[in-house]
Amino acid sequence: MANKHGGGAKTNANGLRFEQDTSLNTALINAGYRIQEEEVFSGNKSIGFSVPQHKLYSKFLEPNGIHYSDYNSKKWLPDECFINKKEKTAYIIEKKFQNSPGSVDEKLQGCDFKKKMYKKLFTPLGYKVVYLYVFNDWFKHPRYRDILDYIKENGCYYFFNEIPLDFLGLA
Repeated sequence: MANKHGGGAKTNANGLRFEQDTSLNTALINAGYRIQEEEVFSGNKSIGFSVPQHKLYSKFLEPNGIHYSDYNSKKWLPDECFINKKEKTAYIIEKKFQNSPGSVDEKLQGCDFKKKMYKKLFTPLGYKVVYLYVFNDWFKHPRYRDILDYIKENGCYYFFNEIPLDFLGLA
């Protein structure tokens, strides 16, 4: 069962380990998947897309007839996005790593708004949107309790240092 309420101290053996310099593509390849031009394969079967930032638009949305300006006034750029074709779900992944207080604290409250903006883009294609953060251990400090509660209350998710494969529908 996916950990929908945040990570934990132990690394999940079936999870995608995220570090500051780790990309979703690297993690998928290390888990045995093949990526060819942003398309993700399990064996010879196409299972989805790994499309960060502008590639979300150029490699997935635009080829499917979705032009952001028809739905949003701004082009939102996720750190990473995994699009699971079987589940028809787009997992918007924002990675936040801190080691001192800073402006990221204010950005965390935008998860609900951004999820709604991405839903405008994916709903015409029949896809659901899941918005999640990957945090480093800095965010385990008690000062983040309220914001972590807020993230959950608004239907978004967070994990510490990893995303379990089953959360992305891959295991």
